[in-house]
Amino acid sequence: MVLIGIVVGFSAAKMSSTPIGGKVPTPTAQQPTPTPPADPVPAYADIAPVDPATDHIRGDANAIITIVEYSDLECPFCARVHPTIRQALADYPGQVNWVYRHYPLSFHANAQKAAEATECAAELGGNDKFWALVDMIYEKGSDVAKLGDYAKEIGLNQTAFKTCLDSGKYATKTAEMMQSGTKAGVQGTPGNLIINHTSKKVQVVSGAQPIASFKAAIDALLK
Repeated sequence: MVLIGIVVGFSAAKMSSTPIGGKVPTPTAQQPTPTPPADPVPAYADIAPVDPATDHIRGDANAIITIVEYSDLECPFCARVHPTIRQALADYPGQVNWVYRHYPLSFHANAQKAAEATECAAELGGNDKFWALVDMIYEKGSDVAKLGDYAKEIGLNQTAFKTCLDSGKYATKTAEMMQSGTKAGVQGTPGNLIINHTSKKVQVVSGAQPIASFKAAIDALLK
């Protein structure tokens, strides 16, 4: 049988379970539809634990709810949902935080190096510079040729940044993040997994959904 319907706001395939045979399909570009089917929800144990040592956390690190976003810095739908998730943090102060994990899709030529660039920003300037570069890339675009200028604009040393980016030292880390997303059922971006660390319950908000969808999921997890 052919399952018809693609998740709204996805730049690639919707989130789904691993198909029969265990082979995970390669994400492909597809057109969104206005009425997506319900997405399967992964088990809490299938989502890589949030680790302050390796994850990039925005908001209160001790918040009970985490929005784990698997994202692509060249994805237009990821750029669209970025301010929405920022709004969710503002609307639930101290209750919700945000973890950004890379999921650079192969058909986006700039996505991989943009992901590595944000890791270099984190190395050189910490968590705040990571988020500052993510924000800037979504605002101004992911052109690799401009990443050095972005680094300078957020206060990083351009020479050190270029050395880090050219080294490719964070390619493995971004690949591991993508693998963890695939294990949790992510096949497209943005893949938003919302988790309650106390109850171990999970909600999925697929794609660039409006703030009301995020609030409905968060409220359900706070009950």
